[in-house]
Amino acid sequence: MTTTIQPRLTQVFRFVRASYADGVAELAYAFDDGQELVERISFPDAPAVPAARAAAFDTALKLLHLVAGISYYKAGVPPKIELADGPLDDATADLLDTLYLHGLAEFAYRNGLDLRGRINFPRATPPSPAGGRGAGGEGAGSAPTLGLPKNTLVPIGGGKDSLVAVEAIKSIGGDATAVWVGNSPLIAACAERTGLPVLNIQRELAPGLFELNRLGAWNGHIPVTAVNSAILAVAAVLYGHDSIAFANERSASVATLEYEGQQVNHQWSKGYLFESLLNDWLHSHVAADLDYCSLLRPYSELAITRAFAKLTPYFDVFSSCNRNFKILGPKPADRWCGQCPKCHFVFLALAPFLPKPRLLSIFGRNLLDDEAQAAGFDALLEYQDHKPFECVGEGAEARAAMYALSQRPEWQEDALVARFSNAILPQLDASQLALEPWLQPLGEHRVPARLQPALATIG
Repeated sequence: MTTTIQPRLTQVFRFVRASYADGVAELAYAFDDGQELVERISFPDAPAVPAARAAAFDTALKLLHLVAGISYYKAGVPPKIELADGPLDDATADLLDTLYLHGLAEFAYRNGLDLRGRINFPRATPPSPAGGRGAGGEGAGSAPTLGLPKNTLVPIGGGKDSLVAVEAIKSIGGDATAVWVGNSPLIAACAERTGLPVLNIQRELAPGLFELNRLGAWNGHIPVTAVNSAILAVAAVLYGHDSIAFANERSASVATLEYEGQQVNHQWSKGYLFESLLNDWLHSHVAADLDYCSLLRPYSELAITRAFAKLTPYFDVFSSCNRNFKILGPKPADRWCGQCPKCHFVFLALAPFLPKPRLLSIFGRNLLDDEAQAAGFDALLEYQDHKPFECVGEGAEARAAMYALSQRPEWQEDALVARFSNAILPQLDASQLALEPWLQPLGEHRVPARLQPALATIG
């Protein structure tokens, strides 16, 4: 950027335009009257948009523009939002207000901000005097049925959960495509190992965003799953898929902590509320036969981990270590750094379901026999700390897994298991530490009828 601005002092965030040509979507944003920030998303070998899907494609592209804007809005969090295309119907504005508020809750908490009452997307129907929103308003009916092919886009993240979802769909003979956004070789290796057709979409953030960060922009966590979901909605219409099946578990809906009356959930866009909002919006605005769901929603992290423990062909390619996927900064020398909350949790969650030598061969070390890791595991257990701002299971799940290990001779002498038995377990109610209840499906889901037989194969 050639014009120096102070991002935190900006007054308006503008959604300038969204365009698409030759497999590339361009999404343009700006603060005040500053230079445009242009993001590009590339869809490989993109076919021509069928005429029957043109309106749905345009609507999905508009949503992508609005959702992806969260990466830029957070740089200044100005008090006003402007839309070049004019105000939104109530259902769309509700979706975006909710996404930006809750999806940026961790960002706001860490930066000492309160975004409540600040995020208001322009809408054709103003909020009621009492501050309530419409019940769906304009556009809340049903979009046309497009006759999309019965083929599922399954996002691959490189970790265990998406691989469990893939194998569940394969087990019922479902047609699916392994899809990912970005250029991670690790994810590409996992996608190739599935044996499914693959689709690798590229997202190029606007270079000006990094310049804004240099100039003192607000920075922090964004709901990247929401952005990827909007990208995949465009892809589903473009390539012809009738469903997008993420692999988010029920634990993702549980908040990390509560702060000044607001729940803060690192995984909010992986939770059930966002899943429901987006699925309903796609049905009402894009296509009645385009489903968005999490195939693993009824299951806990421990149940999914137990299912993954049977998928031995993936053991040498998967990794849930988030340090592998950072945009900037060093990557681990191997697939597991052994220091981060994701490494801690996956090691602990797998331990009850794998022979100990096999687990140690995956990680290359015994994380539970390292006293230096005590604070990290304490956070997972929610012992003298809240659970980490990471995609990890509930504290009660971690406690159940650790308790199970404390009852097994091969683990009892490891430093952190012994510490749990001696220092933490006496403070807990052992009747609440059983592993078995965590292995049962529970709760609501939005899995379409065509994919529901896959649910029975998990576990």
